[in-house]
Amino acid sequence: MRESEPIPAPRFIGARVKRVEDPRFLRGEADYLDDLRFAGGLHLVFVRSPHAHARVTRVDCRPALEAPGVEAVLTAADVAHLAPKPIALCPAGFRVLPRTPLAGDVVRYVGQPVAAVVADDLYRASDAAELVQVDYEPLPAAIGPERALEPGAPLVHPALGSNVAFEQGWTFGDVDAAFRRAARVVGGHFVHPRLAAAPIETRGCAAQYDGTQLTAWISTQMPHLVRNDLAVVFGLPEQHVRVVAPEVGGGFGCKVGLYDDEIVTAAAAVRLRRPVKWVETRSENFVATVHGRGQRHDAELAVADDGIFLALRVSGIADLGAYVETYGASPGLLTGRLITGAYRIPAACFTVRGVYTHMTPTGSYRGAGRPEATYLIERLADAAAAELHIDPVEIRRRNLIRPEDFPYRVPSGLTYDTGRYAFTLDRALALVGYKQCRAMQAAARREGRLIGLGVATFVETAGSGPSRLVDFARWEYGAVRVNPDGGVVVLTGVSPHGQGQETTFAQIVAEELGIELEHVTVLHGDTAVVPIGYGTGGSRGTAVGGTAVYLATRKVKTKVCEIAAHLLEAAPEDLVIADGRFHVRGTPARTIDFREVARAAYRGAQLPPGMEPGLEASSAWDPPNFTVPFGAYIAVVEITPDTGVVHLLRFVGVDDVGNVLSPLLLEGQLQGGIAQGLSQALREEMVYDDAGQCLTRTFMDYALPRADTYRHFELDTTVTPTPINPLGAKGVGEAGAVGAPAAVMNAVCDALQPLGVRDLEMPASPANVWAAIRRASHP
Repeated sequence: MRESEPIPAPRFIGARVKRVEDPRFLRGEADYLDDLRFAGGLHLVFVRSPHAHARVTRVDCRPALEAPGVEAVLTAADVAHLAPKPIALCPAGFRVLPRTPLAGDVVRYVGQPVAAVVADDLYRASDAAELVQVDYEPLPAAIGPERALEPGAPLVHPALGSNVAFEQGWTFGDVDAAFRRAARVVGGHFVHPRLAAAPIETRGCAAQYDGTQLTAWISTQMPHLVRNDLAVVFGLPEQHVRVVAPEVGGGFGCKVGLYDDEIVTAAAAVRLRRPVKWVETRSENFVATVHGRGQRHDAELAVADDGIFLALRVSGIADLGAYVETYGASPGLLTGRLITGAYRIPAACFTVRGVYTHMTPTGSYRGAGRPEATYLIERLADAAAAELHIDPVEIRRRNLIRPEDFPYRVPSGLTYDTGRYAFTLDRALALVGYKQCRAMQAAARREGRLIGLGVATFVETAGSGPSRLVDFARWEYGAVRVNPDGGVVVLTGVSPHGQGQETTFAQIVAEELGIELEHVTVLHGDTAVVPIGYGTGGSRGTAVGGTAVYLATRKVKTKVCEIAAHLLEAAPEDLVIADGRFHVRGTPARTIDFREVARAAYRGAQLPPGMEPGLEASSAWDPPNFTVPFGAYIAVVEITPDTGVVHLLRFVGVDDVGNVLSPLLLEGQLQGGIAQGLSQALREEMVYDDAGQCLTRTFMDYALPRADTYRHFELDTTVTPTPINPLGAKGVGEAGAVGAPAAVMNAVCDALQPLGVRDLEMPASPANVWAAIRRASHP
């Protein structure tokens, strides 16, 4: 097409297209891991440690081996020959020891697998697992990172000499000088409790081995990464390992790597030469699947007398749990990337120590470091506003990065791409009616009611890009193949598990090729079908994976136009494409449709001279930087002082994620992320006692939100495209979870301010809020 040809209005991009995935889910036709059945298949059940720290003195498998239907019982000796699984992220100076997939002489957290029973029936395997006799000698445990750092604390790994796994940090500008000249210094101790990702589908694995090929079906977000790691562990060429991710019922970051349970399941299949399946129970999930968050920070903000932020100082510890999982070190490091948030802060420093504890390992969870960073700076912004008697909105306005500042390099070394932070904040203020809300609050306080307003402006990183502290795999693979009948198959290394990329990627392809959405099929999650890929995590699906698909589609479109031009005896630049048909400019009656071009692509005689038959292309997109979505959230709460219950009256959110490909999916991602962020702030916490026993192992104890927990969210968007990718899209999967905790905790603390409560640790549960009120009234 000529440059002067009018660009047709988008048909699919930006439209509220229904998810193409949904019919199979609604009809019950989708197959999750536990739906898979194998002829001659066996079932595996784990024997797990009941102790946080103990010496294993005896494991007697004989009673279990004699039980009906039992084929094998595996212990540490049976998997000791396997190579250690790779750790994807190892910062400089990282102190980590290899471990066997089943505990040997020592167990280091409640839930660590000690043995595995394999039987011909799940119930027989469960019964036999109870017959495995394990003798333990309990040892002192280090529960919580603060206690693990105390002098004389029990060592999780004595060979390391301490419980510190790593210490990393950076400094930018003259921080000390800025603090010396500050009019005010505000600070605090900020806690992010451990959280359970609690996906609706727990983890699981099924494996079979034929002597050459190992195939594993795993509920995972990253099948290619798992394939690569399994090849290392079992010493097999990658082409002899196939990993399939069936339908995955949620992940939220907890399914990004290879777990010991999955290694043991594969090892059982290799040993027995029969299919073996393991599916995690819900109570196992609470102690055997990585937890999120688990960070503590001490932070100080230096402020001038006019409210301008001068410098920020942050020191933190990250609870790693007993072992480091695939990305276990990443959240603590990623926090440092965004501690200055959406503000111009000329000097800052950050340090973090990763600490081993006798608790379940931690890992990625929706946001992974960004909610922690946002919470720090937003709580400090409110503290500075209170100290200087400046409205919380006004102090933010004075410090926000301005549109003319972009691209903007922050002290951590990250460069923000684009932003209109004040514009988005203004939209949120107008939507909530900020002045009216403050007036309502004042009237309510005169009546003795505890009403609070909380504001949070936030940024987050999405997609992939270079980082001074963390270097993730950045690229993603996409391929597009047009079949002779005109149907289009898309291959992607992204492995969606609820995000809706089958829809968004079909929208991209259908838009570019001028065909209908139903003619596009998106394939993913099978390493035998999609040769390479990275997977899903870090809000990278559309910004990175979608760009790879877009670039592959553009290559196919170029060839399509060349073939169509040849058939129409015209130059490609003279073609007009509309509604799946091609005609030469000025002669609309002479047309051919997309299917005719597709057929011609596989008939050499109809192709331009020298052109190869076929119509497919692939692309690997390696973005030059992260994209930086942003937003402004406002929460309005009321607290019942007699019970400590926090009632969410309103929640207003305005997000900017660049160009929006699917408004319907955008809204769904935001609502889900906000719900998780609010629950982190108000409800959720993994609780351990002093002996290391997890006290929140069921949904009776762990307070997940219900459908009626929150009111309707009032959401809006602004659009500031990014130049980082040709789609102009930034990513949205984690934004809600990044901004919501800070907004609602600011609101809770604002509500409690008349009682003299200046701060409160998350979660703001009824018990915690009531206790804070009691302390304030009875000092």
